Amino acid sequence: MARFFKNNIRQYSMVIALASIMVLFEVLTDGIIFKPMNITNLVLQNSYVLILAIGMLFCIVTGNIDLSVGSVAAFVGAVSAVLMVDLGLGVLPSALVALLIGAAVGAFLGFFIAFAKMPAFIVTLAGMLIFRGFTMVILKGQTKAPFAESFQALAVGYLPGGDLRVDGLNLPALAFGLFAAVVLAGAFVYARRVKRRYHFEAIPLWLDLAKTAIAILGIGFFSYEFAAYNGLPVVLFILVALVLIYTYVAQRTVLGRHIYALGGNAKAARLSGVKTERVLFWVYVNMGVLSALAGLVVAGRLNAATPKAGVNFEMDAIAACYIGGASASGGIGTVAGTIVGGLVMAVLNNGMSIMGVSVDWQQSIKGLVLLAAVWFDVYTKSRPQRG
Repeated sequence: MARFFKNNIRQYSMVIALASIMVLFEVLTDGIIFKPMNITNLVLQNSYVLILAIGMLFCIVTGNIDLSVGSVAAFVGAVSAVLMVDLGLGVLPSALVALLIGAAVGAFLGFFIAFAKMPAFIVTLAGMLIFRGFTMVILKGQTKAPFAESFQALAVGYLPGGDLRVDGLNLPALAFGLFAAVVLAGAFVYARRVKRRYHFEAIPLWLDLAKTAIAILGIGFFSYEFAAYNGLPVVLFILVALVLIYTYVAQRTVLGRHIYALGGNAKAARLSGVKTERVLFWVYVNMGVLSALAGLVVAGRLNAATPKAGVNFEMDAIAACYIGGASASGGIGTVAGTIVGGLVMAVLNNGMSIMGVSVDWQQSIKGLVLLAAVWFDVYTKSRPQRG
């Protein structure tokens, strides 16, 4: 038990912190935090940060960073506005072009980082300036709007079936919650069987059951919250799909193992046969695609492309990764932890805004939270060395 908690202290401390912060603001805001409309708004307002944070995690795991994601998101939003608003191109072709542009931008930056051996900080800082400038040029300092309703649905729409209700609750949302709970229970049983079959060490059954039960209760609670409002947001499904895909990539694929090996010890990874330059290049291509997706979501939510879109997005994404347990030295971090870190930032923003805390103080408090998270990383890594 002691070894289990010691090995997972980074992961579970953030989950406990998120739950504590939500309960604290629930009390301080007189019950507003857990209202169905507010829970839904938390997802809608912070979806772009979570999308960017997933891509940023892999950059940080390799021991690098990307400062250009906010500018790339704004640039893609501007291009999509030109395609849809000015040229009348359809939503799907425009979205595909936008994602391809994001991949090209990632390849452009990744080439200089991976093959030209330039520091990622400098390359992506240059990218931030380049694509912010391109955004200004394309939009000519103006706002382009409006987008088609089908495009707006990407960011602010809900799944069909809003009229299917029982006692005021959205049936598709409840059905999705039930399905997710059954899948989680099945995954628990499968994982225990695999560990027993291959004689892997497993945590006590009661503790595993408690973890699964808490997760199922959480799924049930949030499914009820969504069902009590307008149902399941479309962007929530995008986030769930991204979390599942990238968790699988990180934990179950050769590419994922190579990414973590590169961040843990680049020289050892290279000597082991890992094509480190190629791995790093594709990490930044992936970051470009997710930046483009975030740009589409932001443009859809605002129903406009603006020159100032994406400002400080990179800071929020980086903070989400570090708060969620990613190591500043690389090699450590999980997708689930990054999502938790992003939600910590989201709840802090939401709770302080409801309480009327000024933006100045909000920035300072978020900075202190980030500093504390990185200090916790350094502290937990240094303890075994002193023992």
